[in-house]
Amino acid sequence: MRICLLVASLGLSLSIVSSDLARGREPVRKPTGIAERALWSKSRVRGTPDPPLPYITVPAFPQLKFYEPLAMTQVPGENRLVVAQRGGKVFTFSANRRQALSKLLVDVKRTVYGVALHPRYQENGHVFLSTERANPEGGGRIQVIRLTAPDPAKHVVDPSTERLIIEWPADGHRGGCLRFGPDKLLYIGVGDGSGIADQLKTGQDLSDLLAAMLRIDVDRQDDGLAYGIPKDNPFVDREGARGEIWAYGLRQPWKFSFDSAGRLWVGEVGQDLWEMLYVVKRGGNYGWSIREGAHPFRPARPMGPTPFEEPVLEHPHSDFRSITGGYFYSSSRTPDLQDHYLYADYDTGQIRGLRYRDGKVTDDRQLADTQMRIVAFGPDDEGEVYLLDYVGGQIHWLVKAPPVVPHNFPRKLSETGLFRDTRTLAPERGLIPYSVNAALWSDGATKERFIALPGESQIEFESVVYPQPAPGAQAGWRFPDNAVLVKTFFLETEVGNPASRRRLETRILHHKLMPGSDSIGAQFWRGYTYVWNDEQTDAELLGKDGLDRVFTVKDPQAANGVRRQTWRFPSRAECTLCHTMAAKYALGVTTLQMNKDHNYDGVVANQIDTLAHLGVFKQRPSSAKQLARLVDYNDGQADINLRARSYLHANCSHCHRKWGGGNAEFQMLAALPLAESGATEMTPQQGRFKLGESLIIKPGDPRRSMSLHRMKLLELGRMPHVGSNVVHDEAVELIEKWIRNMKAGDLQKPGIIASGE
Repeated sequence: MRICLLVASLGLSLSIVSSDLARGREPVRKPTGIAERALWSKSRVRGTPDPPLPYITVPAFPQLKFYEPLAMTQVPGENRLVVAQRGGKVFTFSANRRQALSKLLVDVKRTVYGVALHPRYQENGHVFLSTERANPEGGGRIQVIRLTAPDPAKHVVDPSTERLIIEWPADGHRGGCLRFGPDKLLYIGVGDGSGIADQLKTGQDLSDLLAAMLRIDVDRQDDGLAYGIPKDNPFVDREGARGEIWAYGLRQPWKFSFDSAGRLWVGEVGQDLWEMLYVVKRGGNYGWSIREGAHPFRPARPMGPTPFEEPVLEHPHSDFRSITGGYFYSSSRTPDLQDHYLYADYDTGQIRGLRYRDGKVTDDRQLADTQMRIVAFGPDDEGEVYLLDYVGGQIHWLVKAPPVVPHNFPRKLSETGLFRDTRTLAPERGLIPYSVNAALWSDGATKERFIALPGESQIEFESVVYPQPAPGAQAGWRFPDNAVLVKTFFLETEVGNPASRRRLETRILHHKLMPGSDSIGAQFWRGYTYVWNDEQTDAELLGKDGLDRVFTVKDPQAANGVRRQTWRFPSRAECTLCHTMAAKYALGVTTLQMNKDHNYDGVVANQIDTLAHLGVFKQRPSSAKQLARLVDYNDGQADINLRARSYLHANCSHCHRKWGGGNAEFQMLAALPLAESGATEMTPQQGRFKLGESLIIKPGDPRRSMSLHRMKLLELGRMPHVGSNVVHDEAVELIEKWIRNMKAGDLQKPGIIASGE
């Protein structure tokens, strides 16, 4: 005999074996019969609550594509551009878009951070690169080298002409941007050589080259040097100071340029809270690491010999995360942009423009919202400014945005069409509940999740692979236009008492299908937060800037049994820090996370099989038994290697993967064997935290494992670095035990249950 249970939220009926119910066991069966898929027809999530932006980006040279480009410049005296790839290849091509064919200029076969051609390149063929070499004593060394093209008109450099000009040690924050100034001298941006402020105090120290802007003369040589130190450099006559220094107190000057008035504009990547733009002056002190921008950072540290200079502009980390300095626009192609300094944020993809008059910013506005990793800008002879996308590998420019049809974006959760009753949090018909194998740590909050697909729209199963196949990266699901992912967060105000749960926020990810559905930019997601009111009846749309709120939690482990917990409601820019393009944006709705059983109102079935039976997928995937999965890291019966790797995958891999944004070169993807992740071989690149000789993960030695140490922090250097203010004690215990008991064979194992197992 069969019985049929109606699962209201899905609008489907599942036939199950009644004997399981009779025996009192929770049934775990694949759906064997489907009556229907209920259609979600009440969506009001359209458009955006923000005013339309005036520009979009399109490829300026559609036929050109580079692999991990890092720097861009011009060929002096010729309307020609140069792009340097991270791996060491440098290409040149005509700025005439109809004639743009890339030509290999040189391959130095090691990391390149910056490129500049001599102002008299047409005469001497000199090309300058900043490159990285391993340091025999540990860490790395950044070297500025000069190479020569025997016949500059042919744009082919002879690698045998390489000559070292200047170098400095770097264990992080390498800098490396190169530009010739209006004075024909070479300016070099140098980072502080570290990644965490308490490791090096070099910012205010003039005795080394770190954390500074250098200015050298490459057309002459002083005794013992491959260059000359200009006599008008500010610290030439100061005892103990390096005469090459033009300005100092810079943490990580990531790209700089000169404007038509000869002013030096620098994008300065900040530490904890701020991203800065500076107009750098001769002898200027820009505060690092006593200050972060205009704000105190380590105020007790010794100060350099000159006063602090103020930023031209600052962005908080709720808005920007990793600034990329740019150029002033002067092309006649887009008159509205003339006299605007264009700059961007690497992490969020924002492009902004400012005007500057009489020493002040008179206007600063967002011009475009992209999901590119904008790593550099570059001009041509006509004043056009191009954007270089590190991940997509293409060169873009700004064009006027097409007209936007106005839409009243819902300001309350009850207006979204996602819930038929926000008081009871009852979902609208057609919303599909789901759960994940390994949840992201959210400071002790629990979550309820739904997928909302408009009408009969479908998901393309594992069809998103970009920009290049990356080791260990799984293919993503491609979502239809106006799909919405919904997640509500609950916090127990009394630990261990589920009845004390209160709703904090409901986050949604809204997918908009952009033109060119087969391109990287096609998966365009925007994140929004609705903050629940005190009555728990409805939630209000949060503005773009984010919010902190303090809650009182009864906790027997806290002093006096009560603790105060700060909850971070993310800004829209912060959403993009985790929901990265490299992670295919939707972190939970992936095969590894979704391949699990879910309780559909008493009917337990595998989620992927259920979605397939509902017809949610355009192409029917293999049975879930044939697909890989993570495990629940809270399951004490599961293999500890799988538990630990699943935790790190869920909490770290959206950044720590190829092109994910994490600036340390290791990966936390669970599908990779640990030996192939780089984590057990790499020394920390962002500071040592007084651990001595350590690795990201040091098998058998938790005390020398940086990943574990940073999980325990709550201040400087905490991981995860956004959205968490509470240490996950159970996870710390898990990772510590895993590292301590790690065997050599564990390094060769992936951290997932592979397909067919």
